[in-house]
Amino acid sequence: MPDESVGALAELYLGNILYALELAALSLESQGKVEDAAFYRGIARKLAEAHGKSRESGIGNRESGELGTGNRER
Repeated sequence: MPDESVGALAELYLGNILYALELAALSLESQGKVEDAAFYRGIARKLAEAHGKSRESGIGNRESGELGTGNRER
């Protein structure tokens, strides 16, 4: 049975999580809540950076079944 820890699940669904955080930020921006949107984008940035660091150290890769982050450049 695969590891179902919070960390393992978050890594598996990271692309979806980042997408949802951006949707939340866009929604908040449309409501004029710019600081709240920046907060959620900050969370997404930290998650993406942590994922990049784990990839650099060789932890988590496509061979282990990890899905991509779906990060998009701005």
